[in-house]
Amino acid sequence: MTLTLTPGHATLDQLEQIWRTGIAVVLDDSALPGIEAAAALVRKAAEGDEAVYGVNTGFGKLASVRIKPGDTAQLQRNLILSHCCGVGESLDVATTRLMMALKLLSAGRGASGITWKTLSVIQNMLREGVTPVIPSQGSVGASGDLAPLAHMAAAMIGEGEAIFGGERMPAAEALAKARHRARRACSEGRPWPDQRHAILNRLCADRLFRRDPQSRSKRGLVLPVDRRNHGIDRAA
Repeated sequence: MTLTLTPGHATLDQLEQIWRTGIAVVLDDSALPGIEAAAALVRKAAEGDEAVYGVNTGFGKLASVRIKPGDTAQLQRNLILSHCCGVGESLDVATTRLMMALKLLSAGRGASGITWKTLSVIQNMLREGVTPVIPSQGSVGASGDLAPLAHMAAAMIGEGEAIFGGERMPAAEALAKARHRARRACSEGRPWPDQRHAILNRLCADRLFRRDPQSRSKRGLVLPVDRRNHGIDRAA
């Protein structure tokens, strides 16, 4: 069974279904044109002469350093791996899968530059049960879930670790067993860490999903507060 999500129209009940049941998730095909249009802009920037921050330049104090077109893929790979510095116990599988689904929804709005082909890797991982191992500590709040989302992206390119078949193993091995190839980073590294899905999905799980269903019978009174304070509308 697969749940089809439409970016901008996902509901809290759908997110809870993902968290509780582990259902596979795919994006509605209506998201494709916007995704590919944004990806084309990033690809053009990566190959062009104009400086575009984080695409063909360094980051932070290195923003003025231009990166050669042939090195932009390595730049993005380095960005992802350099942020894989989380610590502590790993997030549980249900929470991690919810994070992956939220990433699909936010990128599916067509404003990140991530390609459809890359997002399909997340869909395949959710379908086949390949779950990145993500340390529970390392988020820096409003600046983005840098470490958690970097660990998620790293697994997609065959780095770090993942859970498959109930076993923890190198991510490349997990992808191979699930008959998937690791995705090359290309020019898409920057959109991965710079959002707040780890915080958001833990808020959903801890504040809403783990409550007794009867205590949430007036969910409509709770949801608007969480949407306003924690950006559920923007992510979903």
